[in-house]
Amino acid sequence: MTSEFNKTVRGMRDFLPEDARKLRFIEHIARETAELYGYDEVITPAIEYYELLAAKIGEENRKRMYVFEDLGGRKVALRPEFTASVARLVATKLRSAPKPLRLFSVGSLYRYDEPQFGRYREFWQANFELFGSAMPEADAEIISLTDRFLTKVGLRNYHFKVGHVGVLRGIFSHEGIDEEKQNSIMQMLDKKEVEKAINLMRETKSSGESLDTLKGLLDTSGRDLNSVIEKMRKIVDGYPSSVEAVENLREIVALLKDGGLKTGILLEAGFARGLEYYTGSIFEVYVPEMNIALGGGGRYDKLVEIFGGEKTPAVGVALGMDRILIALEKQKTPMRYNIPKRLLIIPVERSMLGEAFKLASMLRDDGFCAEVDTMGRSVTRALSDADRRGIEFTVIVGPKEIKEGKVILRHMTKRRQMIVKLDKLSEKIREESD
Repeated sequence: MTSEFNKTVRGMRDFLPEDARKLRFIEHIARETAELYGYDEVITPAIEYYELLAAKIGEENRKRMYVFEDLGGRKVALRPEFTASVARLVATKLRSAPKPLRLFSVGSLYRYDEPQFGRYREFWQANFELFGSAMPEADAEIISLTDRFLTKVGLRNYHFKVGHVGVLRGIFSHEGIDEEKQNSIMQMLDKKEVEKAINLMRETKSSGESLDTLKGLLDTSGRDLNSVIEKMRKIVDGYPSSVEAVENLREIVALLKDGGLKTGILLEAGFARGLEYYTGSIFEVYVPEMNIALGGGGRYDKLVEIFGGEKTPAVGVALGMDRILIALEKQKTPMRYNIPKRLLIIPVERSMLGEAFKLASMLRDDGFCAEVDTMGRSVTRALSDADRRGIEFTVIVGPKEIKEGKVILRHMTKRRQMIVKLDKLSEKIREESD
């Protein structure tokens, strides 16, 4: 029993101060990006009804949800993603809100995956979703926003993998394949189980032409966007819905390029994602150092209706903060988060504690991180502790100096000490920091 108390539950992690600081830095950039693009934050519960979360999430993800009965006998689950919860809000409490609705969410999510590199059972995401527009400019905005966020966070050499589920679903629907089997085929393609997907199509009595069309799409990808789109257009000729999807993809890509996107795009004609609710464009983000997506998204025009809302087209992206953190570390990218200048205030004797607390309060008002030594250490031991913890400045509060309205300021790294008037202390610290 004791050993269980000494470790985290499998797939869960402790974030020590430095790691927590890095994660919050990424969250801070996500919030800044949301503000730049006009996305308002919403906060939804970590626990929702199972039926809500299970709808259209895909069979693989349904198997990996943390599901349980609450004390009232209701079947509930920990959220495995944000989109279902946000779509519920749009269908209910935000039903009459003017469109488009730009919404942002950030927090922890839960899936019972096998823990491995970049995959945890508790993970963190930043989510951006645009409701109300079926236009290609909405898809382009979400990809543009993702690009801005990743640039601001300091990521390098990333690229977008882009596709359109409408191209594949157009073929399946034309062949009369029901939605359940379409979802199974898409999930197999998402897992690169191409032979299984083709065999399932054969079982549905799909035509040889449709099988050849699918194989042609799966062999079509590249960074010469116009060339790939033209090839896709020729391959799906004869499938009207697929042709329409290709043209929609053409418009989105053109908007991105005309809008100044410089990040590389890899177009994959046979690209599929596991979530069942996607209806249009889809994309993921990759860096050379990792073979797993840092984030992904796409269009889901029918989800709000499933939850009883009005017909509301939507597009969004989920960005994996944990994976972005790993990528930044692999690229050795310094995270430029602002930490207030850290000071340790050391009272020479206990009678000086009140003065030390008063001084700490004054320094905090001036924007410094001020700690008071709370261990009752001698000045020598407190200075040694400050040195060990990398604190740059210490302020020694003694009775003689306080009577004169002064304190002793010590620059720990330069090993320099000076007597400073209280009303000049903040100014002197800033001067010495330069």
